[in-house]
Amino acid sequence: MVQSANHHHPPESQPPPPLAPPLGAARGPSFPPAEQLLQLHYCIHSNPSWPQTVILAFQHYIVMLGSTVMIATMLVPRMGGGPGDKARVIQSLLFMSGLNTLLQTILGTRLPTVMGPSFAYIISVLGIINDFSDSNFSSEHERFVHCMRAIQGALIVSSFINIILGFGRAWANLNRLFSPVVIVPIVCVVGLGLFGRGFPQLANCVEIGLPMLILLVVCQQYLKGIHPTAHSIVERFALLFCIAFVWVFAVILTVSGAYNNVGQQTKMSCRTDRSGLLSSAPWIRIPYPFQWGAPIFRASHVFGMIGAALVASAETTGTIYAAARLAGATAPPTHVLTRSIGLQGIGQLIEGIFGAAVGTTASVENVGLLGLTRVGSRRVVQISTVFMIFFSIFGKFGAFFASVPLPIFAAIYCVLYGIVAATGISFIQFANNNSMRNIYILGLSLFLGISIPQYFVMNTDPAGHGPIKTDGGWFNNIFNTIFSSPPTMAMVVATILDNTLEARNTHDDRGIPWWVPFQHKKGDSRNEEFYSFPLRFNEYIPTRFL
Repeated sequence: MVQSANHHHPPESQPPPPLAPPLGAARGPSFPPAEQLLQLHYCIHSNPSWPQTVILAFQHYIVMLGSTVMIATMLVPRMGGGPGDKARVIQSLLFMSGLNTLLQTILGTRLPTVMGPSFAYIISVLGIINDFSDSNFSSEHERFVHCMRAIQGALIVSSFINIILGFGRAWANLNRLFSPVVIVPIVCVVGLGLFGRGFPQLANCVEIGLPMLILLVVCQQYLKGIHPTAHSIVERFALLFCIAFVWVFAVILTVSGAYNNVGQQTKMSCRTDRSGLLSSAPWIRIPYPFQWGAPIFRASHVFGMIGAALVASAETTGTIYAAARLAGATAPPTHVLTRSIGLQGIGQLIEGIFGAAVGTTASVENVGLLGLTRVGSRRVVQISTVFMIFFSIFGKFGAFFASVPLPIFAAIYCVLYGIVAATGISFIQFANNNSMRNIYILGLSLFLGISIPQYFVMNTDPAGHGPIKTDGGWFNNIFNTIFSSPPTMAMVVATILDNTLEARNTHDDRGIPWWVPFQHKKGDSRNEEFYSFPLRFNEYIPTRFL
């Protein structure tokens, strides 16, 4: 008989319960910060085929042409100039834009940034024009030439501010106070602060501007998915197709007499023959030094232009950070930024010598075009300078493209400025975007960066007199210009708050560990790859600017 027994085994040990996933982890993937934007077809040192490069370069020329024509249209009639004078001013602005773009892409930032005429100089130039409004001249053309000579003198002297700030490394020391929390509002407001050149200008001729905006969005974003072969072509060149289509539509409206019985403002905005540029532009004219005569130097004009030079530096800085992101490069080191500002000062000096109506700054719309086409190639922008210089010399051809109605450009800017603003938002990924401190700084700097300039713009009369009105005209011009600049206001507010509000205890929240390596030349191995000089230029340039 077999006796059975109950065997008591110890209970098996249970595995520990799994750790609860963090809140929201089951709802989707998380995206780690990306120091370089990777969704580009071509980055800063990769190049499309030569036919595509040429077409893309021409597209950059067309985009920067809009601001050039806007500035000339705004200033030349106030000086007393006619259509011929306006054509020569546009030629000079194009010539200097091409030259300064070439200098910046070779010796400056080395980024694909077009240097275009800057609206930052408008208030200072209006102040100069107003000074001569009561003077007696034998003709309006003589008054125009006198104003241009005074602008020349002011540009020449005030250019040394940027030269000193840049090559004296003062701008580099300022940039060391920046963190991602500061960069976000600066770059955002570089795009958002230009809202006045978007839909308000488009609405001046809504039957042309609105179709352009809708057509660009539909063609460039929706139609590219129709066929894989057409994807890259539509994405890169839809802008040119849309401009050509709407331009032809505007010509048909003009020829058919649709604008014969409308107001003068509508005619100026909608008609393709309203400018008189094509008939008055010379066939061939090369801009040359002191083309308007000997410069006129006045202290009040110089001080007013100093404010514009400072604003242009702030705007260029924000645009450069956006350009680096959209070109697939890392953030520019301080030595690159400071040499860029110094070279911008040299460019302004040359502009004064050659008689440009305003100084140049990094073109926001062309940086937006990098994101629209996903082509951040440096070579494309360098080739675009050939078109700028060519059309500045052969005036009839340049005047033909300058006859594109401005609402078409305004529709384009609605898209391009928005891309730049959104690029600024992407920098917050390197800081703690859940920090209430950071949220406070971002909110206040973004709001004041737009609100303060809007107040100054709304209270500035057509003669350029802003809210600050003292007995010193030069003082008024400097500070009215500075407070009218959204990027400058955002930079001032964000920098002060970020460096004084719990700065020591929020080192990681501010994104400093990510930011510091990119501020120094050897802090990251990619700095040399993206920003080093070509050929053997480094042998002839002081090491602090390399």
